[in-house]
Amino acid sequence: MNPESTLHQLKTAQPNGQLPSSFGVYYKNTLVSLCHALEDHILQTSTPEPSQQPLVLVTFQEGKWYLQEAERYYDIAPCCRHVAIAAKPDSGFINHRTGQLENVSLINLEDSDSLVEEWNLIILAPGYTAMVLCHELSEEEYLPQGKPKDDTERKFYGLWTFDCELVRKSAEILIERIGPYNPELAGRLQQQHQDILKTTCPAVPDLTGVVSRIVTYLQTSQQELIAVNRQARELRELEGQAKRVSRNINANKLQAFLRMAQRVDERDKDNPFASLQVSALCETIGQLLDLPTVRLRRLRLAGLLHRIGLASAPLEVFTQSPEEMDDATLAFWKERAVIGARLLEAMPEIAIIKDVVAHQLEHWDGSGKPDGQQGEEINIKARILGLVSYFQEWIQPRGNRPALSLSEALEKCQKLSGTRFDPQLVESLSTVVRLSEIGLMQLPDRPAQLPNVWLEDSSPLDQIKSNS
Repeated sequence: MNPESTLHQLKTAQPNGQLPSSFGVYYKNTLVSLCHALEDHILQTSTPEPSQQPLVLVTFQEGKWYLQEAERYYDIAPCCRHVAIAAKPDSGFINHRTGQLENVSLINLEDSDSLVEEWNLIILAPGYTAMVLCHELSEEEYLPQGKPKDDTERKFYGLWTFDCELVRKSAEILIERIGPYNPELAGRLQQQHQDILKTTCPAVPDLTGVVSRIVTYLQTSQQELIAVNRQARELRELEGQAKRVSRNINANKLQAFLRMAQRVDERDKDNPFASLQVSALCETIGQLLDLPTVRLRRLRLAGLLHRIGLASAPLEVFTQSPEEMDDATLAFWKERAVIGARLLEAMPEIAIIKDVVAHQLEHWDGSGKPDGQQGEEINIKARILGLVSYFQEWIQPRGNRPALSLSEALEKCQKLSGTRFDPQLVESLSTVVRLSEIGLMQLPDRPAQLPNVWLEDSSPLDQIKSNS
């Protein structure tokens, strides 16, 4: 690690010379996702009161400035008391509208400054502190393969933390490094830093454990994705025509099922994005539980297909609550999981997905359908799907019943904890709801990956958010 780097200076400044446990080597996409989450929190907790707004210090590695990031900071800057951005002169800030904002200061780094190898985000607010510090591996450290050409395979020394002392010390180090470029700006930043230290407001709950799990998931997924991509490249070179034909047939079958599931949602005028939202929230719960990537993919697909058993359901299934249904409609509603599983039997290649859909209505106490499975005998993916689909139904209107708030829907689930639902999963759902309510995340409304077939002939994606 470069001794001039912010990371190394922070390490040296610690009494025991130790960086926090989050320090390690991360893939670029992992750090991008984490920075975006921290930036989104600024937007979600925006306040017009200047004394409550954060000070944001940013450096971009080697001046690599992407247009979408520039636009993000154009939206973020009005929510901040000040934003200081350090990058090389050719980064494009000078000509971009973000660089023209009154509370945005640009620091044009010299090629000889080790800051050009860093990528940092430091947020200092009256109620919380957060940061990501990164430094890309050197050419020698990338051996034996050398520096990757694929941007997703780039690696960085980095750490993230909410620890006030570490964030404040890192801010002091970065402001001091800005000093030689603009002493007056460094003085103003230091004064704002001190002003924030004097301002108090309710503290944000410690979310280090939750974020650590999510970061671990992102890092593991990225590593597996890179390995899969490399293997896929080799496979494409070796794959024969017969295998290609077989693969295309299977893909067509799956597309037909996905299209059928989408048509089910389109029939449900009160809940037209149920499958997307259930799939996304299942994926989030699975991430919190550290489920392996393969299981998460299966869980995501099961979420998209979980209502396929309603493909030929009477319209009353979508316009009435179970209490309002007649006997025939209610019987169809209760058998939806079994019917869906029977449909999916037509594609043996997704037998695992079929089983998840079939057992989504099993109960933790053994009173559910179709097999009366109990406790951990029920597949974890089916347990997650059953809880999430039940929760999602309550936050949307149904018949004469209005939509419930997130907290009200969660209370419905908590009342069934230990009887219908796995208590551990209810607690994980509680974590997601709590983070959503305090503005540290948005309730997910679509999975991380979505088959293209799902989007054909469908409404614009922005309607998903407006109907969430």
